[in-house]
Amino acid sequence: MTLIAIVIATLAAGIGSVWLAAGLMRVGVKTGADVRAGVGSHHLLSLAAGALLATAFMHLLPEAFESQAGAKELFATLLVGLVFFFLLDKAELWHHGHEHHHEAGEPGHAAHDHAPHDHAHHGHDHGHAHAHAAPRSGWTLLTGDSVHCFGDGVLIASAFIADLRLGVVAALAVLAHEVPHHMGDLIVLRQGSAGNRNVALLKVSLAGAVTALGGLAGYFLVAQLQDYLPYFLVVASSSFVYVALADLIPQLQRHLGLRETAAQIAWLLVGIALVTVVSGLAHAH
Repeated sequence: MTLIAIVIATLAAGIGSVWLAAGLMRVGVKTGADVRAGVGSHHLLSLAAGALLATAFMHLLPEAFESQAGAKELFATLLVGLVFFFLLDKAELWHHGHEHHHEAGEPGHAAHDHAPHDHAHHGHDHGHAHAHAAPRSGWTLLTGDSVHCFGDGVLIASAFIADLRLGVVAALAVLAHEVPHHMGDLIVLRQGSAGNRNVALLKVSLAGAVTALGGLAGYFLVAQLQDYLPYFLVVASSSFVYVALADLIPQLQRHLGLRETAAQIAWLLVGIALVTVVSGLAHAH
């Protein structure tokens, strides 16, 4: 039963987030820099940040601390996880900046990232913006996506093994934060595929499907390491917290009018509320 739930949840989070991103782009959700142009990717970023923080602080961490593991060891794991993802992020930024310098001969391009994106907490790609100028890096982007999705699958499996409700909440959080990122992926790959939307959608969907492979690997790995499950949950939490605080929220920190600021806060609260409601429904069943 748990294995079936993991497969369904990882496919929903991995491929579902891609299709949802494509659907939102088709109905007119904005992906540009104008935060006043109706519902846009900045709203999705706010929602994703709220979902990730709520999942980490209201579900994964409490579950880990209710175990027999010591609080000191768990907090140390959280700190190590945050530092690890920071260093991994730095390595990805350096790698893609160096790659673009050789491809385009313009080192300044790597300093900005305007398309919606997610962080490299599992080897993810930060080259969305400069990939616009260098579509040849599309396969690099897909490789990074695949590794990242595999890691997401492992984290979702860890949550399901701890508790079915936690697994549902974790899968929802992964789906929420992947949507704005996949919108950026689709934009980049459409440019590299002569504007062919179907080809871009297929490529990103295949990368998203790797989430299920990560879920399968996580199921068999974590099942053999039950004593370390609280530490897996803390690592998952550190990933969610890092993505929310180091990547998503900084993209929202710009000078806005009162109405736009209120909208960002509202969408952040919607993300928190969504996780809370889904958690309650899963617990009830």
